[in-house]
Amino acid sequence: MIERFVPQTEFESYEDFKQNYKLIVPENFNFAYDIIDGWAAEEDNKPALFWCDDEGHEKEFTFGDIKRLSNKVANYYKRLGIRKGDKVMLMLRQRPEAWICIVALCKLGAVSIPATFQLTPKDIEYRCNSAEIKMITAVDDDEILKHIELSKDKCTTLEKIGIVGTNIPDGMLDFRSEYIKESDVFDRPTGAEGTTNEDTMLIYFSSGTSGMPKMIRHDFRYPLGHIVTAKYWQKVQDGGRHLTMSDSGWAKFAWGKIYGQWICGAEIVAYDDKKFNPAHLLATLRRVKPVTFCAPPTVYRFLIKEDITKEDFASVQHACIAGEPLNPEVYNRFYDLTGLRLTEGFGQTETTVIIANFGWFDVKPGSTGKPSPIYDIDIVDGDGNSCEDGIVGSIVIKNATSERPAGLFREYYRDEQANAKAWQDGMYNTGDTAWRDADGYYWFVGRNDDVIKCSGYRIGPFEVESALLTHKSVLECAVTAAPDPIRGQVVKATVVLAKGYTPSDELRKELQNHVKVTTAPYKYPRILEFVDELPKTISGKIKRAEIRKEDNK
Repeated sequence: MIERFVPQTEFESYEDFKQNYKLIVPENFNFAYDIIDGWAAEEDNKPALFWCDDEGHEKEFTFGDIKRLSNKVANYYKRLGIRKGDKVMLMLRQRPEAWICIVALCKLGAVSIPATFQLTPKDIEYRCNSAEIKMITAVDDDEILKHIELSKDKCTTLEKIGIVGTNIPDGMLDFRSEYIKESDVFDRPTGAEGTTNEDTMLIYFSSGTSGMPKMIRHDFRYPLGHIVTAKYWQKVQDGGRHLTMSDSGWAKFAWGKIYGQWICGAEIVAYDDKKFNPAHLLATLRRVKPVTFCAPPTVYRFLIKEDITKEDFASVQHACIAGEPLNPEVYNRFYDLTGLRLTEGFGQTETTVIIANFGWFDVKPGSTGKPSPIYDIDIVDGDGNSCEDGIVGSIVIKNATSERPAGLFREYYRDEQANAKAWQDGMYNTGDTAWRDADGYYWFVGRNDDVIKCSGYRIGPFEVESALLTHKSVLECAVTAAPDPIRGQVVKATVVLAKGYTPSDELRKELQNHVKVTTAPYKYPRILEFVDELPKTISGKIKRAEIRKEDNK
């Protein structure tokens, strides 16, 4: 399947990969028809999705199953009045319908808007009205149902609510019972109802780390950009099981649980956990036996605190990490316990993977790796000029408008101010900062807004957080700028302690001294606060802006 889009799939070196990787984008590419139905035509019984939960339930779906079930759902959506361009929000956790509905909406040319189960009534109202959502499809989770009920009357364009499960509130549709009655044949639309590469396929809402969430619009070429993500970074295997830890409402789902993986023929593991539990995850790994595995840093931090052994990851041949930078301490400890070298990747909801450790070169713990071949990546200063090696600047995509790589978002939907800020001189500015070393490796520093300016120094929060995390008492931490009348800003660390440790002045001084000897002394946190938990977005990212806002009151 992949050879249809990438003529050369094997490369001798990173340089060969960077220079010779070419992506062929067919006219009017549609992931649902060209990939799902394409696999079903080649091998109807080819495994596509393995669903399981913490209670031991499991079910396997083939590509033929996904084709037929998505046809049923497409027919049902059409009967409900969903047409090309209509917006449907999905709050499906990791039920099989999360995959089936995304494929069905793709067939219709309707727009999927994945959303996490953690949305509050205010979040639901904001999303529905901002995007003009016509329908919500959700699971029968008590909290989700309550929040939809509290918000639905304020959602001005919302017409239908479909619920997957057995607890169907009055006025809402029994989605699963109804779609299963539909025909499993759905012909590919043509003419005005057919999709083009430039049409909107998917809208994600940003994490909202520094303000209200933005709408990130992706076109129908987007899945093809994830071939690099899946094959060359995650190293998924045709026929092999792949598990990415992600709820279906996060952009990481698109990165690791549907597009690139199915293009490459991998079987996706849907791990439908109610709440993250490291012990349950280890039991699932032993039972499901994935070949490749990907998770955010928080998961690895919790795993290395468990009594894990190499046997827990015996089936896993490749493990990677994304979502936030990987601290060297986590990398080294996980390698000691499992023998696996974690390969970090960097990108955004707006992109596919743009920088990663691709396998043709050694991993430098703490480095994000080297650029993807589909993006022309550079680090620039405030005037847009390229930075020399070792100089911190903004990560930009220079071929953002001249070539518009498949995988790069089209725009911030209905937000001209955000577009004007991000797109300048033909470049897309990611808003993230990094520096490049003499070997071409990129080292993440932080969001532009997160960089601390103290007494003339520029201090990235990641390097201070990495130093703190090498101390056995620290489970999680966030480093931010706190106002100071003399220095302008000083480094502040907000720390969550590991089990068995309690806050004290002695421990505070110990951690401050630990940073002084682990990294440059001027970077140590002059303010260190102990907390029970860090403020995070619904996608699990630390909300440093919220900490700064509290400190500036």
